[in-house]
Amino acid sequence: MTLTATKSHRADFPGLVTADGADWHYLDSAATAQKPQAVIDAVTRALGVDYATVHRGVYARSAEMTLAYESARRRVAAFIGGAEDEIVFARGATEAINLLAYSYPDKGRVLLSQLEHHSNIVPWQLAGWQVDVCPLTEDGRIDLDAAEKMLTPEHTMVAFAHVSNVLGSVVDGQRAAELAHSVGAKLLLDGCQAVPRLAVDVAALACDFYAFSSHKLYGPTGVGALWGRAKLLDRMAPWQGGGAMIEKVTFAETTYAPAPQRFEAGTPAIVEAIGFAAACDYVDAIGLDTIHMHEDALVAQTREALRGMNDVALFGPEDSAGIVSFVMDGVHPHDLGTILDEENVAIRAGHHCAQPLMEHLGVSATARASFGIYSTEEDVAALIRGIERTKRIFG
Repeated sequence: MTLTATKSHRADFPGLVTADGADWHYLDSAATAQKPQAVIDAVTRALGVDYATVHRGVYARSAEMTLAYESARRRVAAFIGGAEDEIVFARGATEAINLLAYSYPDKGRVLLSQLEHHSNIVPWQLAGWQVDVCPLTEDGRIDLDAAEKMLTPEHTMVAFAHVSNVLGSVVDGQRAAELAHSVGAKLLLDGCQAVPRLAVDVAALACDFYAFSSHKLYGPTGVGALWGRAKLLDRMAPWQGGGAMIEKVTFAETTYAPAPQRFEAGTPAIVEAIGFAAACDYVDAIGLDTIHMHEDALVAQTREALRGMNDVALFGPEDSAGIVSFVMDGVHPHDLGTILDEENVAIRAGHHCAQPLMEHLGVSATARASFGIYSTEEDVAALIRGIERTKRIFG
């Protein structure tokens, strides 16, 4: 049952109309989610009547904003089952993974998978890790049986996408953690596509680090988080220097604040963090189980419609989480995306920052429809109409 059949939350999102007031069929939530009015209001208030700096001023409003900012840290931590001293605010998941790649003290070999986003490939390369690549199963899941055979004591980190941003496939995080820990490695899960559509509990997953962003979770851009076990964060050196992350500075020597503050140099994204927390509140009020069932129904509807077209090839598993990727014979995804835009349908077309995966799939790009709280059966119908029109245009 979809939210369309129960309660639609589309009205909460002012961005879902075109300039002339028509419905905009937004199917690009995996790239970035639209923002509900509750988040917009929280950001507006924080940027307006409540605004002040944090951690510095002795005046009342600064103290109040500091409380609000640290309350946001607690809220974001609770959203994934963590503690507030385990959440490092970053500019997004990309910066969070870079932070870990550069600051983790036991650099060695890292096991990635063939479906990773560039943000979970390039930072490890730049930071000097030796990269190994786990293959995929036939239906596009990370092959954990293969991972088990590949892992050695030389591996100090395993870093997998919790949900693929192209295929929507979900990794068994608990088993991945068991495999990593069996050779003494730690597990990072890239949760960007998971937190908007799956209930995440880092304790149950038994992972060691978890990276995710706000803007895919209906919050602002420019902020994300790295969750890490407190004892592991305590072992990590700061990777950027400046104000706020210090204990004492002299020209001879500097000592640093404890984690997580030691990783947050400079004035933080105060307003964005408050918006991040407001997004967590909004999603929790609806319920991730409800959201997941809603998106599952739309995925099934979309895959069924596309499967009936003999000139369309689908990628990923049948139970993909909120994401459907496909290609059309004789039509480049960019051309499809352009024609769909004329029909007020927005999809993503390209390599989705996953070029190694595209090479594995044997294509240069795919078309991707991805869903959110606000997506409806009418959005799917508009997508299918647009594809049929594209077929007529290309003959």
